[in-house]
Amino acid sequence: MAASERTWERPTVFGRREVKWSVYVAVVAFFAWSAWGVGLNVPRVVDGVGRGATLLGDFFPPDATPRQTRRIVDKMFESVAMAMVSTATGIALSVPIAFMAAENLSPKPLYYLNRGFISVSRAFNAIIVAILVVKAVGLGPLAGIITITFKTVGFFSKLLAEDLEDIDMGSVDAVRASGAGPVQTLLYGVVPQIIPRFAGLSVYRWDINIRTSTIVGIVGAGGIGSVLLTAFNRYDYQYVAAILVAIIAVVLVAEGTSAVVRRRYQ
Repeated sequence: MAASERTWERPTVFGRREVKWSVYVAVVAFFAWSAWGVGLNVPRVVDGVGRGATLLGDFFPPDATPRQTRRIVDKMFESVAMAMVSTATGIALSVPIAFMAAENLSPKPLYYLNRGFISVSRAFNAIIVAILVVKAVGLGPLAGIITITFKTVGFFSKLLAEDLEDIDMGSVDAVRASGAGPVQTLLYGVVPQIIPRFAGLSVYRWDINIRTSTIVGIVGAGGIGSVLLTAFNRYDYQYVAAILVAIIAVVLVAEGTSAVVRRRYQ
């Protein structure tokens, strides 16, 4: 009887203990191979920490001449304006794409086409997109607006499409059964279910776009990033610190606004 007793063991996704430990060993081996492949060097890291501390000391105190301060303010406003225009444009483009990318609302060919576009939009980092757009349309905020709009479409349409797929189809069927046409079904059966989420996503993406707009200027796509890069190239680290303080202040305001709005509507 005692020999037939079984002790309880916590379930594991690996099924067998041998498989589990084989996976662990493989992960450790892959990490070691990756570290060796990129030339991870502990003395170099330690040396870099010391140099980083010295560089950080050069940042203080943040300082800027009156002319530099005006430059920071002007470019910061440009970044915020880029984020606002990109958010509005991106959301406007995202809504129809999201509806066509929702499996429960769109025919299969249209669904796969729009899902493919969303995947492509999300595949590239904003800096890579900005480089391509700058090559196409030239330097300036227009390149930044196009870049951020493109990234907004990929982000917003994906999340909105997933929310559309989670709606209560019973409500939609009830509206349709009352004799409503396609547009009325959309307005009274679908839209009311996603309005709170739509509002939250809009503000959240605007918050992200504020941060993105401060970066794309590094490759010439407008905004405060271009000023930051110039200051770095001149080794004017106190001016760099002043720019970073301005960026942090704007991002914190955007983050706070986003949190308040999302808490209210979601």
